[in-house]
Amino acid sequence: MLLILLFIAACFLAFSNGANDNFKGVATLFGAGITNYKKAINWATITTFSGSVAAIFLAEALVKNFSGKGLVPNDLIQTPTFAIAISLGAAITVFFATKIGMPISTTHSLVGALFGAGVMAVGSEFNFDKLGNTFLMPLVVSPLMAAFLSLLAYVLFRYLRQKTPSLTKENPTLFGISSPRILDTLHYASSGVVSFARGLNDTPKIVGLLIIINTIAIEWSMIAVAVIMALGGLLNAKKVGETMSKKITNMNSGQGFTANMITGVLVTTASVHGLPVSTTHVSVGSLFGIGMVTKKADYKVIGKIVLSWLLTLPIAAIISAVIFYVLEAIS
Repeated sequence: MLLILLFIAACFLAFSNGANDNFKGVATLFGAGITNYKKAINWATITTFSGSVAAIFLAEALVKNFSGKGLVPNDLIQTPTFAIAISLGAAITVFFATKIGMPISTTHSLVGALFGAGVMAVGSEFNFDKLGNTFLMPLVVSPLMAAFLSLLAYVLFRYLRQKTPSLTKENPTLFGISSPRILDTLHYASSGVVSFARGLNDTPKIVGLLIIINTIAIEWSMIAVAVIMALGGLLNAKKVGETMSKKITNMNSGQGFTANMITGVLVTTASVHGLPVSTTHVSVGSLFGIGMVTKKADYKVIGKIVLSWLLTLPIAAIISAVIFYVLEAIS
């Protein structure tokens, strides 16, 4: 019964993750007016699913990290109540953030849930050093790095465009091809890279909670999570999508491409090296970096998003701790 509940809890987390995160990779396409919402979410679904499948081969380290291995004693990891508490703590937090249109981090929610259930279960035996070094440090550093790199990249690209005579004409061309068409194509490709990177980074984090169900192979767990994430995005991503696309900063196609390029590079690199960065933190950081250069960033909206990030970890920790306590009491 507990194993069935664990699978349901992980599916709820995957659905909530898809609803909150799937549109983030294509937010710049919609925000820059390159395409409409329906086409953007369909492109996000295809590329995110592809990243989830690739995670079977490339993201084994993240599966181990988000099983709780190294944070708590190994015998605790093998208990369904621990994994259920983490799944539900993170899922509930992400679900309600999605309802109010706040783009929070599933990664951050999982870290909070791991902390809450872990401390409730083992107290001082919890590995606080690993929590800080492996989990919290990348979450704090990644959005700052993304903001700086996107700002730097956009300034560089703008300088190169201004110094290229064929791009400063009324009808700019590059190698005889309309440069806006080239840029739109690159923008589409970059948004696909971001969505692919998100699937690669997020899917194994959820699958890590399912490794105690030995009857389900990791490969099939990845596929199941990928499908449910896709459904979550298709059915419930619009509110967060509008926040990411329209409210952080106004942008054109070149600015959107730059933000996506930085996000895709950082998240893919982190995934391959087993670092649990948040696609949300990185993508918002990249958009904010562009907004600082163009002076169009909405600092009020950014402030609300940052506040939601600060609240994510303690809320997920409290919910997870309570659920673990209740499950232990009745089991």
